[in-house]
Amino acid sequence: MVKLEDKYESLQQILRDLGKVVVAYSGGVDSTYLLKAAVDTLGAHNVLACIGVSASLARSQYDQAIKGAEIIGAEVMETQVDEVADSSYAANKADRCFHCKSHLYGILVKIAKDKGYDGVVCGSNFDDKDDFRPGNRAAKVFGVHCPLMDAKLSKPEIRQLSKQVDLPTAEMPASPCLASRVIYGLEVTEQRLGQIEDAEDFLRSLGLVEFRVRHHDIVARIEVNPQDIEKVTAEPIRSQIVEKLKSLGFKFVTVDLQGFRSGALNESLSEEEKQKNI
Repeated sequence: MVKLEDKYESLQQILRDLGKVVVAYSGGVDSTYLLKAAVDTLGAHNVLACIGVSASLARSQYDQAIKGAEIIGAEVMETQVDEVADSSYAANKADRCFHCKSHLYGILVKIAKDKGYDGVVCGSNFDDKDDFRPGNRAAKVFGVHCPLMDAKLSKPEIRQLSKQVDLPTAEMPASPCLASRVIYGLEVTEQRLGQIEDAEDFLRSLGLVEFRVRHHDIVARIEVNPQDIEKVTAEPIRSQIVEKLKSLGFKFVTVDLQGFRSGALNESLSEEEKQKNI
């Protein structure tokens, strides 16, 4: 079994071999740790963190990303990404993530070339190899490197390493983009993304930490950890949630008794659809 210290040394060597890098940075667990490792290994002057700002990036996550980069001491560049205007993305089929990442990586590859960086890196980890991640295909198409994956670092190991260097993201819940909450086949629009963001901000204000609001057109399906189901279905919280989400435009508000699970909307995809988009 490979020791964690050896995997970290492997990550450092991978980064050294790449040289100056642009980091596709979202402020999540993986990209934040990758940014930290890149700065520690290559020096801040050889690293540029790029945040793709769009309607699918929640304001709370943007704020968190900026704070994380400040802690690390990395230079941050914001770039506007208007993926919602792409009909292939907005159609929200199983390959949505491929189109989203293609827009972002295309921009970042150009930034790297124009500014004299040697390549672009993203935070895909070793666990992502076995998950349904169409974005990995976009990384291959655009030549974006995945140092965490190449160093065989898993999500739990990245959290452990993050804790060792006191990153605030070490125990932070996973935070995929807002579009991942929209049921496949339902068009992704800025209005729907805004509904999700406002609904999740409200649930967060109630003290919930790990949850999702899934958008099923007129239905909002709330996923919380099983131990929190009683909290969101008991008064007065239940009525407050119903009132708030209906004010956002949802006609029906439901709580999923199966509880929170990452990537729940992928359960509706057939194995054929998944294999076609890996």
